[in-house]
Amino acid sequence: MSETIITPEEVIAKGQIVHAKSDYFTDKPLSYCPGCGHGVVHRLVLEVLEELGVIDQTIGIAPVGCSVLAYEFLNIDMQQAAHGRAAAVATGIKRVYPDRIVFSYQGDGDLAAIGTAETIHACNRGENFTFIFVNNGIYGMTGGQMAPTTLPGMKSSTSPFGRNVETMGHPLKMTELVAQLPGTSYVTRQAVHKPGLVRKTKKAIKKAFQMQIEGKGTTFVEVVSNCNSGWKMSPVESNEWLHENMLPFYPLGDLKG
Repeated sequence: MSETIITPEEVIAKGQIVHAKSDYFTDKPLSYCPGCGHGVVHRLVLEVLEELGVIDQTIGIAPVGCSVLAYEFLNIDMQQAAHGRAAAVATGIKRVYPDRIVFSYQGDGDLAAIGTAETIHACNRGENFTFIFVNNGIYGMTGGQMAPTTLPGMKSSTSPFGRNVETMGHPLKMTELVAQLPGTSYVTRQAVHKPGLVRKTKKAIKKAFQMQIEGKGTTFVEVVSNCNSGWKMSPVESNEWLHENMLPFYPLGDLKG
């Protein structure tokens, strides 16, 4: 019995499209590690901006870390910032071009370490732009070092026996911190390692950008993600570890707005 082969053209003709690459993705293949959540977050950001009809008026800021690669894949206006300075650059751009939609795309080693002060003060001032904060609890690009968000007991290249809070301090929960500041209008924590969570994250990102359009101040979306390379796990193992360990410490949901 011969196998029936359906061509992509036949699928399209029948209206059965289940996936299509945004026209605002570049043609460059993603260079993130297999299983990384960055590509999913990229897609959600582009989908939301297209649906809101503001993608041609959008400017993104990507600093140092894995997040810096965003400007290679997002075919929109992008500006690279020095390590930790995305919030300062975003503030300047939004004040000069208040009609533009502005967002920073940052990892935890950037936003919650060298960029902590920039983040806190931008949120406290209520700068009208959106933070997209990908938290994988480690420095992914530079060698898997301990980050401000590394869990207690979690191993890294600079905490090979696990994070000891007595000598290394407690992890920073940036989303809880900025939710207390008067300038933030919407603060949420989401994840993208399961299909249902991807849909919730997209809804959160859309709300954040919509509130920016309405001029309501700083919006902040944390996405808890994996780093299977830095965690020394397979993609499947890293997703399971994230669910069992990261989410109890960084619970999902809206904190404000």
